[in-house]
Amino acid sequence: MTQHLQAMLDSQPHHPSALDVIRRCIAACLDCSATCTSCADACLSETNVANMVPCIRLDLDCADICGATGRVVGRLTKPNKASMAGILQACIAACEACAEECQRHAGMHAHCRICAEACRGCAKACQDLLDVMP
Repeated sequence: MTQHLQAMLDSQPHHPSALDVIRRCIAACLDCSATCTSCADACLSETNVANMVPCIRLDLDCADICGATGRVVGRLTKPNKASMAGILQACIAACEACAEECQRHAGMHAHCRICAEACRGCAKACQDLLDVMP
């Protein structure tokens, strides 16, 4: 988590009891978003781009969903439980799909292996937050 984001969360007047879980979820989402974007770019550099199209698509979808999830989770003031649960579940689904596709290429492309790891970590962080939501 970046220094400024950490300071911002610490400065919020509303401090939920699960702040550490929230911090981990935000960090995992933002990291996964950047990792998936980078993986899509690396896939575009591979010699057989046509075989990478499903991976690129899932990378980009996952990057957008993770980025949005990280931003929504970072809004600590009176979150709507249904909206929060929905976006966390969507992020988990996107991460699981992207991890599965990237894992298919992980033996040949290190960027896909790294991306699959980031996606699995993000899905876990989102599930951890869902598990502690009141």
